[in-house]
Amino acid sequence: MDYIKILIENISQEQKDILIAQLSLIGYDGFEEGANYLYAFIQADSFSEEELLNTIPQFSFSKKLVKAQNWNETWEKSFQPVEINKFCRVRATFHQPLTDFTYEIIITPKMSFGTGHHATTYLMIEFIKDIDVKDKHVLDFGTGTGILAILSEKMGATSVIALDKDDWSIKNAEENFFVNRCTSIALRKADSIDTEASFDIILANINKNVLLSNMTVLGQHLKTSGVLVLSGLLSGDRRDIEKEALKNGLKLQQAMEKNGWIALKFGNA
Repeated sequence: MDYIKILIENISQEQKDILIAQLSLIGYDGFEEGANYLYAFIQADSFSEEELLNTIPQFSFSKKLVKAQNWNETWEKSFQPVEINKFCRVRATFHQPLTDFTYEIIITPKMSFGTGHHATTYLMIEFIKDIDVKDKHVLDFGTGTGILAILSEKMGATSVIALDKDDWSIKNAEENFFVNRCTSIALRKADSIDTEASFDIILANINKNVLLSNMTVLGQHLKTSGVLVLSGLLSGDRRDIEKEALKNGLKLQQAMEKNGWIALKFGNA
């Protein structure tokens, strides 16, 4: 499948983070960050230059048609392991394993979101580090690469349900579950929670609009003593998320921030 590669140059880290959030909302599903530039990728048949201009009118850009296979090769060459203290290391299959981390996760660096490089995934892992996951039932809503579901199983979760609506994410997550030898994760293609089960832990690293529209159902599926961890949010999103969460009986317990992005942990009020 052909892709359009957009290059935006001479931008700061904060600008890159904001651009990723904005472009994700209009169908861009792959990003590569450099010191002062950002590559964004979208399927060629979904590209609209007018929509792009309307979304980021303050930025100039160049575009190029590329093959998906070439894009993946470029990704692999630039992909470096991510280390969250000594708690978790995220690497690709072509990196050497290390034994001085509590958990090591292998992620195939394709077009799905969630390799640990982005601040939101990093923050989600930081939160999970301090949550008692052992023997718990976990929902990973918008699993992407499956990284959070994999970590949950490695930390001893009894069961994990991983949901995503994107075909590419489902395929990528399935590959990652296999290479990490996961046995307790149920992977489902869905854009809403398709079970009546309740969960001890719900993880959702998506975006503000999706989280707001699903807050009620997220609250309904959280056990009384459960924990809800949300990210995919800019710092300016916090007020609206907190307000909607409180309407649904959820109280903020803790917040973390990194590079202008935030993650929020809620429990039942």
